Amino acid sequence: MALAKAKEIVAANPIVVFSKTYCPFCVSVKELLSKLGASFKAIELDSEKDGSEIQAALAEWTGQRTVPNVFIGGKHIGGCDATTALHKEGKLVPLLTEAGALAKSSTA
Repeated sequence: MALAKAKEIVAANPIVVFSKTYCPFCVSVKELLSKLGASFKAIELDSEKDGSEIQAALAEWTGQRTVPNVFIGGKHIGGCDATTALHKEGKLVPLLTEAGALAKSSTA
């Protein structure tokens, strides 16, 4: 049930951050996405009644048990380090744009 719910959330949103409200790495990823102007859906696993089941399902699905667990355009990106690394390499913004989570800039 939790795996189906997680997959449904990921399929329905261009960017999903499975997160916990008290996790500094989650806060960091959400701040980065906000700073870039990306619209994303944050699922706070510590606030969801089935949060631990969803986290276990994510571990099964992605092999990653930790949060944040970031998906862009339906693809599993990874956690804070992976998301930050993509940004440093200049690959995050194109991914966000491709997923439709960023408004395309008018400057070509």
